[in-house]
Amino acid sequence: MTITDSSTTRYQLGAWDLSDLLPDAADERVAGLLRSIEGRVASLEAKRAGLETITAPELLEIVRLYEAVTEEMSVLGAYASLRVSADTQDESAIALRNRVNHELTVLGNRILFFTLWWKGLPEERARTLAPDSTVDPDAAFFLLDQRRLSAYALDERAEQIINTKDTDGIGGVLTVFSMLTNRLTFKLEVEGEQRELTRDELASCFLSPDAGLRERAYRELGRVLQHDSKVLGQIYAHRVRDWYNEQVKLRGYASPIAVRNLSNDVPDRAVTALLEASERNAPHFHRYFRLKAARLGKTSPAPPDPPGMSRPGQQRLRRYDLYAPFGEGDRRVEYADAVAMVLDTFAAFHPRFAREARRVFERGHIDSEIRPGKRGGAFCASVLPRHTPWLHVNYTGRLRDVATLAHELGHAVHGMLASDHSVLTFHPSLPLAETAS
Repeated sequence: MTITDSSTTRYQLGAWDLSDLLPDAADERVAGLLRSIEGRVASLEAKRAGLETITAPELLEIVRLYEAVTEEMSVLGAYASLRVSADTQDESAIALRNRVNHELTVLGNRILFFTLWWKGLPEERARTLAPDSTVDPDAAFFLLDQRRLSAYALDERAEQIINTKDTDGIGGVLTVFSMLTNRLTFKLEVEGEQRELTRDELASCFLSPDAGLRERAYRELGRVLQHDSKVLGQIYAHRVRDWYNEQVKLRGYASPIAVRNLSNDVPDRAVTALLEASERNAPHFHRYFRLKAARLGKTSPAPPDPPGMSRPGQQRLRRYDLYAPFGEGDRRVEYADAVAMVLDTFAAFHPRFAREARRVFERGHIDSEIRPGKRGGAFCASVLPRHTPWLHVNYTGRLRDVATLAHELGHAVHGMLASDHSVLTFHPSLPLAETAS
């Protein structure tokens, strides 16, 4: 995709270009990168014997080597993963990712000793060795952040077993889930025409002002998913049990949500307070839906019935109506107009914001079109600080897709504004990332 920087630019739907990561996936190229990673891993392993008497400058040297290994692993891992996202049915892409995941797991297990050693150091010794945050803030923050997880780290052998088990265990199960759900197609009558849709195309119908279309779309979703409901249910159940057994039973977290809270660097009590406030204020949410139901002609904005009681003939807001738009609400936006709209809005906020966002299109780093087998949904992949991030969206032309495009570009700009940081520190925690975008 070639983009110029003129007012007449016409942005077109298309697939992304991954050549900034790797020119191609030729066996010799992948093998060469794996050899390079293995060489760095061996160099890092050679430092193990001197950890007990290590000095602060020597620790910083190891961090630099660990950073270099992480960079090369990130490039190869991201390339393989993005290939599969572009087509979850591509056997060559899946084979590449399986190979890469296996090799990177083996190599990653060989350098686990470093972070485990650092997490296990006595506090005073760690303070003595830690870099000065005013001199090397990235290294200092990386090491400090690692120690937050000290209480939940297992011994080296156990961590290696978990990594190996996850790659071909639950990781393989999730690959099957992606292959199953992203191959699905749906049949729906739209404007008098019988069409075959992807899940994202079907989901766009949930926002239609046509109540009949919304209902048919939901029923079609249920009809198709029902065929694999038992298999999908088993995948979900195994994922939940795997997560609970590792995080709560083995690592000792207080609860499954505590794992995510620590990863997000948010105290449990803050999340608990948020949930309690949401529960207390749920009636406001209920009132909104009663008012919406009235606006759609489904019921009156009266208080809900007492438990176990209902008024004769009273209508309820249907599941199909939760995302119903007010008014016509079916404005369609061409992709080129959506991109221009978002970039103009960014420019009004700050010229640099728009300039950074435009790089995503100039580098061909966005996969915007809908294709059979393509992963559903949207995400932004910030791989390395020096890379322009890659965006994955499924653009159907609705206003909500314009908002999604702006949101994911917000993630991209966030990543580009953090490009002066190390790969070890420039990925934000989830709450920070979502707030910024």
